[in-house]
Amino acid sequence: MRRSLTVVAVSLATLMLTAACGDEDKPTSDPGTTEPKVVQVTFDGDSVTPNGDRIEVAVGQDVVLDVTADAAGEIHVHSDPEQEFEYPAGDSEQTIEGIDKPGTIDVESHTLDKVIVQLEVR
Repeated sequence: MRRSLTVVAVSLATLMLTAACGDEDKPTSDPGTTEPKVVQVTFDGDSVTPNGDRIEVAVGQDVVLDVTADAAGEIHVHSDPEQEFEYPAGDSEQTIEGIDKPGTIDVESHTLDKVIVQLEVR
């Protein structure tokens, strides 16, 4: 009788472990969809924050720049094809369309001639 209970207990434990391992292999979301990466950008006088930070993004992932600026300006994305955005004074959002090739892409302020972020596309 004890042996039967032991066999049942081991069988149940094995089934639970197998089920748990099987769940890890399933993707948590559709691999074709990736939420946009949001980056807070602040322009204040002659400074910009962030200033040259590296940010990892997935191939094809959009990047939303949540911009707060004391004056209007222009952002240039050194991607292929290149992307440019004019932003107004105040709050705005600018979306960098997903980049389809791995590499490092500079996003710079033409107005200040400074690199805002470097996107590390992986």
